[in-house]
Amino acid sequence: MSLTEIITEVQDLAALIGPNLYLQAAILAVAFIIIGKIADWILSGIIGRFARQSSNNFDDQIIDLVHRPVFLSFVFLGLSLATRRLGMPEPVTLITVGIIKTIAIFVWYNTVMRLMALAVRAVSQSRDRQMVKTGMLSLLHNVMKIVVVALMIYVLFLAWNLDVTAWLASAGIVGLALSFAAKDTLSNVFAGVSIVMDAPYKSGDFIILDTGERGVVTDIGLRSTRILTRDDVEITVPNGIMGNSKIINEAGGPPSQHRIRVSVGVAYGSDIDQVIEVLSRVATDHSEVLASPEPRVRFRTFGDSSLNFELLSWIAEPVNRGRVSHELNCAVYKSLNSNNIEIPFPQRDLHVRSMPESAG
Repeated sequence: MSLTEIITEVQDLAALIGPNLYLQAAILAVAFIIIGKIADWILSGIIGRFARQSSNNFDDQIIDLVHRPVFLSFVFLGLSLATRRLGMPEPVTLITVGIIKTIAIFVWYNTVMRLMALAVRAVSQSRDRQMVKTGMLSLLHNVMKIVVVALMIYVLFLAWNLDVTAWLASAGIVGLALSFAAKDTLSNVFAGVSIVMDAPYKSGDFIILDTGERGVVTDIGLRSTRILTRDDVEITVPNGIMGNSKIINEAGGPPSQHRIRVSVGVAYGSDIDQVIEVLSRVATDHSEVLASPEPRVRFRTFGDSSLNFELLSWIAEPVNRGRVSHELNCAVYKSLNSNNIEIPFPQRDLHVRSMPESAG
């Protein structure tokens, strides 16, 4: 049975009350208020009692948000039927019912928005926070807001008996014009969706752009990505550029650990076993160098003036690379000096084949 048929049946039942239209309208309004109260009692009392027995309060919050709009929906329905029953002129009835429907639409719009915010908050606080880390949750929330607003506008047109087809056609033409005018913005939006879906980086990752900027990703929006550098300067990069650039994600891969390389050269004739021991001790003595993977020292090359070694160690967070590298370099220099291991500087031997004859 359609809504129109239900309204007709209710009005026919109201006619049985008596010939007075005002009395019929009042009884219709009061009857639906009572029905709304019963629905509210069932939702808040019976269903709410079962919800309170669950281990979380998510369902309790849903009932708290929904029970009042459900009651108001019955009240608005009763008022609409009562208005139609009064038999006022069609323009007056249309305006009155349209106002009632508009109020009902805004009540449910506010409720749906609050339900979405509640769901987003519940997901962000859940154990599986992968959607939060990738920025997918924020993107979905924004998309759902746009969809809800569009649906609300569509339902408002229907409530006032406006021709939606003509408006949709006009909106299509306007949308086509705007798409050409805002092609860069749309490009950034689509690139933002691609970044969130593909997840080459996520919020909290430490990345390096191909232009040299290096910092922590603080936010991935629909239009741009924000990066906080080590100088506490925020850089906003359009997603269209991020999607077409080479991005080095130092926090990528299964672990977030980052490897630090310290290169050092020692003089020929040095005891290489001692050098390896000294460099290894420098790494293990540093509080922020991880024990696993274990630090190691590699003898890399025979240089022109030095034996070239490299100290490899790992730290927990890429953001600390600069400071820890500085501290390791200082410690390596002091340790080599204290163990009488020479750090050479480039030397060149100059052989004079002949001297010019002195004049006169």
